Parts: sequence; structure tokens; C-alpha cells
Amino acid sequence: MLVVERVRRMLDLRADPLQIANHLAQDSRLGELLQARPGLRVPGVWDAFELAVRAVLGQQVRFVDAKPVIARLVRTFGSPTKTTEPRLTHLFPTPEVLAAANLSSIGIPAARTETLRALVRAAGKLHAVATKSLDEVIAGLCSISGMGHRRANYIAMRAFGEPDAFPSSDLGLRRVLTTGRKLLSEADFLIAAQLWRPWRAYAAMHLSAADECATSWDSNRIKSAVV
Repeated sequence: MLVVERVRRMLDLRADPLQIANHLAQDSRLGELLQARPGLRVPGVWDAFELAVRAVLGQQVRFVDAKPVIARLVRTFGSPTKTTEPRLTHLFPTPEVLAAANLSSIGIPAARTETLRALVRAAGKLHAVATKSLDEVIAGLCSISGMGHRRANYIAMRAFGEPDAFPSSDLGLRRVLTTGRKLLSEADFLIAAQLWRPWRAYAAMHLSAADECATSWDSNRIKSAVV
């Protein structure tokens, strides 16, 4: 049953996409985003600690920039394993292994190393945090040195399935709703997001997907211009 429950959480099978979409559709600014990706869910993870490490090493909600350093982390400190999948060569390192690891040897900056150390020390409390209210979950995660509000909300969304978690400081999410040249402030973003409650995590996923597409399009346009 534990495996089944984890799979359900990973696939966000408890969600009711129609109910969530109908609620978010009250805000006309999300209309096109909802139509572009109907039924979009918040993907979960198998292990909360692994997701938290990825969040610490990442930059944005999508955490694309963290891939190379995460790969080095797993290859250097993870346990080798043999599978039928040629790209799956190591298991993610455990908190005990990372506690003694020389993280600077793979290029992790000192500040993030300290945050990872604090996360390792708190690893045993992650599951206890997940059973509390959203405010308590965020407060518990933010009590980890260097974690911050954005990472805490990202972990709450992805690892703990909190439907109203909302990384309001993420620049990419705010950029999607920005009109004109001045970036939407976090305070105004939070005001706008009140209409999305209690499903702000799903709104964040739609905004993230839209920003990712826009960023990819801009990048391709620049590359084409250079060529």
C-alpha cells in the first residue's frame, strides 16, 4: 500500500482537474493558460529529501540550471546500481552520505553547501513537517538555514502535495502576468493570487509552463538570429 500511495502522490491522482480548472478560470488572465494545458497537475516525487536537495541546488521553479551539478552529485556520492536502463547508474545519495561528503569538490558554492548541511540535519523531520498545515509546513522548511520562501513553497508543492503552496517570489511566474516593462511586484502578485486559492500551486504550474515556453522561444529566436 505504501508504494501505491507514493505513486498516487507522484501522479497527483487525488486532484480533480475539472474542479481546479473551473475555479482558476474565474481569473481571465489564466484563461488561455488553462486552455493550452487542460488537466495540468502538480507532479509529485518519490522521495522528499531528494526533491529538497534539488530545490537547494536549483534557481527557479523549473530548476533547469541545476541539472549538471545534480548529475555530478549523484555520480560522485550516490550508490552504483545495475539496471536495464543504461542511463540509470547510481542511486541518489542518502542524508548520511551527504553529511560527510566534500560538496565543494564538485563545484557547489559555500553558501549552498551550508544549506545542504542544514537540510541533511533536518532530513529526519521532513515527513513530520508534511503532516502539518500549509503555514506550518512553510515555517518548518524556512527554519532550515538558507532555505528561503521560494524553495520552501516549491518543496511543499512537489514533495508534500500542498495544493495552495505558492512560490510568489519566483521571477518567471511573475513575468507571465506582467504587462508593460515593469516586472509585477511580489506584493501585487500575491494579491492577484488570492483569487486562485486554494489551488495556487496549480496556477503556479500553468504560469511556469507558459514562462518555460516563452523562454525557450526567445532562446531559439536569439540562436536563429546569431546563425
